[in-house]
Amino acid sequence: MQNEELGSIRISDDVIAACVANAVNKTPGVYRFAGGLTESISRNILGKEYGNKGIKISQEDEGVVVDLYVIVEYLTKIPQLAWEVQSLVKSEIESVTEQTVAEVNIHVQGVHLPGEEDE
Repeated sequence: MQNEELGSIRISDDVIAACVANAVNKTPGVYRFAGGLTESISRNILGKEYGNKGIKISQEDEGVVVDLYVIVEYLTKIPQLAWEVQSLVKSEIESVTEQTVAEVNIHVQGVHLPGEEDE
């Protein structure tokens, strides 16, 4: 029996980001994604919105590395929330794309207070 390689499959960062967003949206305690410097530059200088606000994806030899920038709800236990988000994101990416997840880094950028309006 001969094994024949037909080509390679590359999964877009946007597909992985959709998996991440789906997992994070299932997690109580996350108010919303937070924009970073890249999004701010894109919006203010280039005049366009960055599609995956608050999500940074890097596909490396060791696996997928995800950086999430979030705003959490007031009174949320941040360490517990971070563990839950990490677990859900890893599970979602691995089940949908069958790629290994090397890291899921959570960057809490702020806390949403009750009655506080969005910018």
